[in-house]
Amino acid sequence: MGGVKSQGSLVFGLDIGTRSIVGTVGYKADDGFHVLAQEIKEHESRAMLDGQIHDIGKVGNTILEVKKNLESRLGKQLGEVCIAAAGRVLRTVTVNVAEDFESEKEITDEDIYNLSMSGIEQAYTEFQSQNDTDMKFYCVGYTPVRYYLNGYQIGNLEGHKAKKISADLIATFLPDDVVDGLYKAVEHAGLHVANLTLEPIAAIQVAIPDKFRLLNLALVDVGAGTSDISITKDGSIIAYGMIPVAGDSLTDVIVQKCLVDFDMAEHIKRSLRTGEPEIEFTDIMGLPQKVKAAEITEALAPYIDDMTSRVSDEIKKLNGDKPVSAVFVVGGGGMVPGYTEKLSESLGILKERVAIRGEDVMKEIIFEDKDAHKDSLMVTPIGICLSFYAQSNNFIFVTFNGERLKLYDNGHLSVSDAALQVAFPNEDLFPKRGKAITFTIGGKSRIVRGTEGESSQILINDEPADLYTQIHSGDIIEVKASTPGSDAAFKLGELAELKTPIKISVNGKIFEFPKKALVNGELQETFYEIQDGDDIKVNNFYTVEQITEFLDTPAAGDIKVNQTPAVLKTKVYEDFTLDYTIGSHDHKTSKSEKPSAKEDGAESETADAAENTSVSGASDQPASGGVSFADLPDDDGTAAEMKEKMAEMSEAEEGEKTEEEKPEGPDLTTQVSVNANGRMLTLTGKESYVYVDVFDKLNFDLKAGNGRKIITKLNGKNAQYLEPIKDGDVIEVRWEEK
Repeated sequence: MGGVKSQGSLVFGLDIGTRSIVGTVGYKADDGFHVLAQEIKEHESRAMLDGQIHDIGKVGNTILEVKKNLESRLGKQLGEVCIAAAGRVLRTVTVNVAEDFESEKEITDEDIYNLSMSGIEQAYTEFQSQNDTDMKFYCVGYTPVRYYLNGYQIGNLEGHKAKKISADLIATFLPDDVVDGLYKAVEHAGLHVANLTLEPIAAIQVAIPDKFRLLNLALVDVGAGTSDISITKDGSIIAYGMIPVAGDSLTDVIVQKCLVDFDMAEHIKRSLRTGEPEIEFTDIMGLPQKVKAAEITEALAPYIDDMTSRVSDEIKKLNGDKPVSAVFVVGGGGMVPGYTEKLSESLGILKERVAIRGEDVMKEIIFEDKDAHKDSLMVTPIGICLSFYAQSNNFIFVTFNGERLKLYDNGHLSVSDAALQVAFPNEDLFPKRGKAITFTIGGKSRIVRGTEGESSQILINDEPADLYTQIHSGDIIEVKASTPGSDAAFKLGELAELKTPIKISVNGKIFEFPKKALVNGELQETFYEIQDGDDIKVNNFYTVEQITEFLDTPAAGDIKVNQTPAVLKTKVYEDFTLDYTIGSHDHKTSKSEKPSAKEDGAESETADAAENTSVSGASDQPASGGVSFADLPDDDGTAAEMKEKMAEMSEAEEGEKTEEEKPEGPDLTTQVSVNANGRMLTLTGKESYVYVDVFDKLNFDLKAGNGRKIITKLNGKNAQYLEPIKDGDVIEVRWEEK
């Protein structure tokens, strides 16, 4: 027959305990849960210890017997089953999770679900950081403790309007080997898991109905190997816990005292519940024996003291270091005489407030199977069935990049959940930026980020998907890691601080002087690639000497800055005025008169480099003597016009001079080699060279423009005709394309 869902309302639940396996089949109706059939089978050997399966095959065979007996009684086949895991190594994490909305909205069931999922993710992250073992854990359940609407506690968020919702949530985790052992044992019996819950969650479904959860109560499920604990308060389950001591520890005491095997010791322990003064048994020698019940009770007393003390300590720890108002006890281990009395003493509450819960809490359970047990042993098995209706949880199997995964199915699993499970690097899921450059400019830190790479490529069953695509059992997921982008690259000239020139009035004419920068104390050109950690300082001034050298107009006579007498070292800032008489080249400051690097530090370095920098006039006013750059054609004129104009001005200036006024001939020994349009050219015969000098050597037809503008570039940047050039420069000259 098909699975549980295809069986209509029929649900098959298995309580796989340390001593026995209880199978229950029933269905839920308006009047309660109907138990159609129940089957109990003890393990033939100690195949389970402390709630942990040790022999999967033997446990699987016992499950198979229970399944066959139930099928025989019902006349139906059972294919799927609900199970519960013991809390032997249960770990819990309590988190507060919140979600803010852009504006006030009505809260839907989907909003509440998304809030819970965010809480589980947050709990998983916290748990992973606290997990100090090598064991792999799975989240096997969660419980919302309380909800908040705009910061105020509320019972149910749905339907209310809010801008912010939040919740306190408990997430529970179990090791993979516990969950895996349960699944394999069930599969050994030919069954598939329809729902997995925790034993304390299952027990509380029956033992503490919702109407009692407003009270501060504890539920203790005393099994054979573990004692599972739940705490309720203010209408919610607020904590889960466990101690690894339960009924089997008492049975082991009887084994030693009466010299019997484990099964006979179990018989003696259960006989204590009958109230008979003497108990008959057979020892390991095969001899019949009798023992007074009081002797056994006395022998067990110190162990019951220890067990109840540990349970009491755990209850107080889970309840904020204080006792609860009352305790309900379920499970066979708690039925030993003296257990409830000792627990009440340890907690410091009235003995009447610690009681075994059995048939009295099963008023909404209809037993159609007349042979079914109705004591505290049946609370958890029936609760396992009821948990199917409260939450449908399961594990699914998928393949992620060739690795088979088992995932806890919350109904909304996505690719990101699978990636999280295999610890796929988060940085490989999202686009990666190239390395950034961090530097300082003017003492302030600045960062230039690298470019983003491509996002990860995701396929599910060979179909394109993304991180949020839902996944299902059997899916084959392939994720190709995202790629890194390019590392940051930034030239000095791209800084905004260098793009605005310094405007200075020289002899009544406005000139624009490009700003220069020192990198780590050294002057660098605009095409310098900024490196990580560079310290950049922008010079926002020129010295008088630098200006005269830039303009190639030596100063003669008085120098005034802002109408105040000045010297060559005087700094000239933005919007300052500089006035001086322009002399001939024989009046240039000699090298001995120039400030040395030692005397003027970085300013001297700036002045030396300034000889290779161009300036352009920004006013139509004539200069007061000498050759004015304003007389030259604009940059959009042709190189031929430029050369022709320079020649005319040179001839006019020479005509005004007498033979005695002509300066001595310059040193013609300097030569410069440049790459011009892919050819290496060597310029000779001058002290220094500017861009337009290349045309003397370059085979470029200046008459072939046909009205087009000439494009001039120096080291990849637009160049002016009078821009200085030096060894190794790369020059490009071409006509603009129309």
